[in-house]
Amino acid sequence: MGTISKVRYQGALRNDLEHLASGQIMQTDAPLDNNGLGQAFSPTDLLATSLASCALTVMGIRARQEGFDLEDCQATVDKVMASEPRRVAAVQVRIQLKANCSEKMQRILEGIGRNCPVAKSLDPQLEQSFVFEWRD
Repeated sequence: MGTISKVRYQGALRNDLEHLASGQIMQTDAPLDNNGLGQAFSPTDLLATSLASCALTVMGIRARQEGFDLEDCQATVDKVMASEPRRVAAVQVRIQLKANCSEKMQRILEGIGRNCPVAKSLDPQLEQSFVFEWRD
């Protein structure tokens, strides 16, 4: 196991997150509904967004292996928070893709996306929903 990141609390409910291998830095901010300014991703936004990013990544790996790519593919993410305890209760990922492969391959890619490593790492109580929109 290797260290992948460093998080520095900056005050005012903000953190700097450094990716150690690349040196890239991003910030998080507490959301408006939890005492923050909502000026950057919140930690729970990152969790929800990671689900979409992971799904697209593993789908892209399989597409590349099959000889095509997922260019112009995009995802939108909706997140529902619960209280008592405060947690992410549901994440919906809507993925829009070009229909540049067979229907069989589309179903394979959808299964790969739904079963990405982040999806398999999240608590089973978190409701995960994927919607795939294949367009010409």
